[in-house]
Formats: sequence, structure tokens, C-alpha cells
Amino acid sequence: MTGVIITIIAVLFLIIIANIRIVPQANEDVIEFLGKYKTTWGAGIHIKIPFIEKVTKRITLKEQFLDSPPQPVITKDNVTMQIDTVVFFRIYDSKLYTYGAVNPISALENLTATTLRNIVGELELDGTLTSRDTINGKMTAILDEATDQWGIKVSRVELKNIMPPAEIQNAMEKQMKAERDRRETLLQAEGHKAASITRAEGEKQAMILAAEGERDARIARAEGEAQAIFLAKEAEAKGLALLREAAPDLAVLELKKYEALVKMADGKASKIIIPTDAVNAVKANVLFSETAGIGDVTKEAEAPAAPPEVDPCCDRFEEQ
Repeated sequence: MTGVIITIIAVLFLIIIANIRIVPQANEDVIEFLGKYKTTWGAGIHIKIPFIEKVTKRITLKEQFLDSPPQPVITKDNVTMQIDTVVFFRIYDSKLYTYGAVNPISALENLTATTLRNIVGELELDGTLTSRDTINGKMTAILDEATDQWGIKVSRVELKNIMPPAEIQNAMEKQMKAERDRRETLLQAEGHKAASITRAEGEKQAMILAAEGERDARIARAEGEAQAIFLAKEAEAKGLALLREAAPDLAVLELKKYEALVKMADGKASKIIIPTDAVNAVKANVLFSETAGIGDVTKEAEAPAAPPEVDPCCDRFEEQ
């Protein structure tokens, strides 16, 4: 009897041990009672009723991603390209995820492909290539709203690769090269323009400086000439003042007149009209000079040379 009790206790202990469930962190277990949803177990230790309760599915609450393979997509301008996407999502309701759809992940993948085709079909090729953020935002909003009934929260959608056909890629490369050539030509033209402007400004500045230098030189020369004239006139005035102080007689004054006449002629073929009074004064001075012997520089004629004396001694030998 004691052995039977021990056996029963051992069996009950084993049954309890077998029905203890430990749910890890960031996970949930969906429990059914006789085939009907009962509850959801969070992280921790739990004991289920044997043969009555059943752990239907263990759900992870971590963020997951769905990497879809490249999908053929036709743009508005009839260009077929391959686009692959990555969908980031997490499960926020284990009950809806378990009972909302037969295969929620496959449903999300198909929904992503159809949504991508609908959005890209409204765009042209250039718009598709330059509107990644717009496409990502629209797909995230549409998928998040559609998957609410499956207990899935779509956080974001990213386009990994956009692969247009080979001929489109070649045309794009040619277009890119032409655009770069155009930019290079434009930059070179702007550089030449800037250099020409700088050169012209330099030449202008050089001409301005040269003109200012010529102006300063002319001013300096004019000032020098004015100073020279002033000094000459000042010396002449001082000479006249000294001459006035010396009280010269009539002869000195007439001599100064002669010097002035000589300066006026200056060795050139010039006609000088002399007033009558000046001529009379000159005659009077000449008469006075001849009478007094002043200014007479005419030399007297030299006497003829005496004939050489004859030496009787020497001439006798010469005659022989």
C-alpha cells in the first residue's frame, strides 16, 4: 500500500514538473483551453493544466525584419526595374498575430510587393530614383495600417536597391558624363572670366597709378620751373637794386643797353629797330671813346723786320 502511494506521488510530481513552463524575456506564449484561446503568458514561470491547456505558439516581441527579394516594377513611363525592400516590424499583440492570419509573414511579404508596385507605378523613372524617402514613407504608412489586424507594427520600410535595365543605366551614365562635362566647361568659363576681370582691373589700376605719377611729375616740374623763375627774377631784382644803390653814370647805362641788344639778337638773323635817341647816345659814346682813348683796342702796325746782317766769313764759303 505504501509503495502505491509513493508511486502515485512520484507520478504527480513528474506531471507537475513536465507542465512547468518558463517564458524568456521579450517572448509570450499563447495558451488555449480545450482548443479555445484562454490567455497569454508573459516572461516568467508558469504551470499549465495537463491535458487541458496547450501552449499554441511562442511569440517573440523583438523587432524583426523582412528582406524581400528583388521585385519587377514598372514605372509610369513604362520602364521595368528591379527593386528589393526591407521591412522592419514587431509583434505587439500575440493573440491577433496567432489568429489574425494563417501566415502573417508571407502575407506581409505579398502586401509589400503589391504596395511597392502601386506606388512606383505612379512615378516616372527619375522620380523613382530621387524619391526614396517619399516611397519609404508611403509604404510604411500603408503597411502599418494594413497589418494592425494581424498584431504587427511596421516601424519603417527601406528600399535597398533600385536596378534599372542595362540600356537605361548606359543612358544615365552618358547623361551624367555630359552633365559633368557641362559643369567643367562652365567652371572653366567662370575661371577665365574671373581672370579677365582681374587682369583688366590690374591694367586699370596700373594706368591710374601711371597717370597719377605723370601728374605728380608735371606738378613737380612746374613747381621747379616756377621756383627757378622766381629765383631768377629775385636775383634780377637784387641786381637792379644794387645797381640803383651804386648810382651808375650815363656810360654804364648805355653799356647795359648794348648788352640787352646783344641778348635780344642772340646771334640770330634778327632785325632790331633802335630809337634815334639811342643812336645819338651811341655816337656820343663813340666820339667820347675816341677822344679819350677809352675802348680803343686797334693795334698799331708793326715795323718791317730789318734785313739780316751779312757775315763776310760765312758768306764767302756759301758763294763758293
